[in-house]
Amino acid sequence: MSAGHDASLYNEDLAPIPLERRTWGTYNYASLWVAMSVCIPTYMLASGLIASGMSWKQAIGTILLGNLIVLIPMILNAHAGTKYGIPFPVYVRASFGVRGANVPAVLRALVACGWFGIQAWIGGQAIYSMLGVLWPGIAGHEGVSWVCFFAFWFLNMVVIWRGIETIKFLEGVGAPFMLGVGLLLLWWITRKAGGLGPVLSTPSKFKTTGEFLHVFVPSLTAMVGFWATVALNIPDFTRYAKSQKAQMMGQALGLPTAMTLYSFIGVAVTSASVVLFGTAIWDPVALLGRFHEPVIASIALVALLIATLNTNVAANVVSPSNDFSNLNPRLISFRTGGLITGVIGILMMPWKLLANADRYINGWLVGYSGLLGPIAGIMIADYFIVRKRSLNLEELYRRGGAYEYSAGFNVKSLIALGLGVCVALIGLRVESLRWLYDYAWFVGFLISAGVYCLLMGKVSGNAGRAAQANPVKP
Repeated sequence: MSAGHDASLYNEDLAPIPLERRTWGTYNYASLWVAMSVCIPTYMLASGLIASGMSWKQAIGTILLGNLIVLIPMILNAHAGTKYGIPFPVYVRASFGVRGANVPAVLRALVACGWFGIQAWIGGQAIYSMLGVLWPGIAGHEGVSWVCFFAFWFLNMVVIWRGIETIKFLEGVGAPFMLGVGLLLLWWITRKAGGLGPVLSTPSKFKTTGEFLHVFVPSLTAMVGFWATVALNIPDFTRYAKSQKAQMMGQALGLPTAMTLYSFIGVAVTSASVVLFGTAIWDPVALLGRFHEPVIASIALVALLIATLNTNVAANVVSPSNDFSNLNPRLISFRTGGLITGVIGILMMPWKLLANADRYINGWLVGYSGLLGPIAGIMIADYFIVRKRSLNLEELYRRGGAYEYSAGFNVKSLIALGLGVCVALIGLRVESLRWLYDYAWFVGFLISAGVYCLLMGKVSGNAGRAAQANPVKP
């Protein structure tokens, strides 16, 4: 980078990562995905499908398909991060403008704040449940569950303050341990239910294909929506990659495998709850509270806490911290952005988002996918179709340059974004168009990508200058 960057667009956290500092290999990315996948929201995603009436095969098939689909935009958006060493809010300046980039960055950040609050609430409830097992007297006092929530929230803040290398260490060490404990939990509860045979013998509740598709379609969208956040900000991680091969192989090995395996644990354990208690208990913390074996329950809850902490700081803090920093790089650092994320996460009242499986899957996951799908469509169309994978690195940090557009905003991308979001979410208001909402991520992605390409046409003068990229090839 030259000294010509604009102070309003640049700080050390947003600066390109030099080649000598790109140390993440295939294992780091595979373990990152294992650690982010092995968490209670993944479990609840899978168990929610069982609670909605799917058989275990239908649930696992839906989850695997959704993750294979979302892996495509994940790897595509990761390319620019690896090539140029830039984070998501800088990368998106190419398509939205140096100031317009704040629009998708803030939308992505707000969704991440909601997820941060959800994870913090789950972690707090796990602590509270563990107190109920080990110390029933104190757990019965009013307000203890809120103390547990804020204690876990504070622990997240400590990890954020220590920075990205602490996150890398947690992912590398915690991932194998989490899978082992998850398999132990699966063995323990299925043994109580009489083995995997009885557990997995529960048939689907759907009598016709139409009944199944009515649940399958929004569920598949929810699977994609589950990682639609990271599909945007994956450059925040791949900017540290040693090579394109390292990030691509790591993600391809880690994401579908880890999500499917841990989802199977959620499916099997929830099916076991039907055998044992006569009802599908989709919340693992509530399920563990049904058992009165302090040692086993405590080990499982500690494992869930570690997994939740790993996922929260990696998936729900790195991106919004950078996004908020992008609003005012001179005043907001990565650490400050992380603190802002934590506060907004509380204000979004995560306990309401987790009220039941339907609100979690069809409300939260499908709903925000209609906001993020259009952004992904515009980013991928701009980088691969309009600019042929070429960006001018220095111009991304400069006012009045290739990505200035109109006062820093690319009006064409904002129009494409608005149309994509409106079409994706119109089904919430118009019942006859409900199917558009059920496919929210896909609809928004295709509409916004198509409109953006039409509006941009051939590479314009500014985009043409942007295509003269700096030769950064890790």
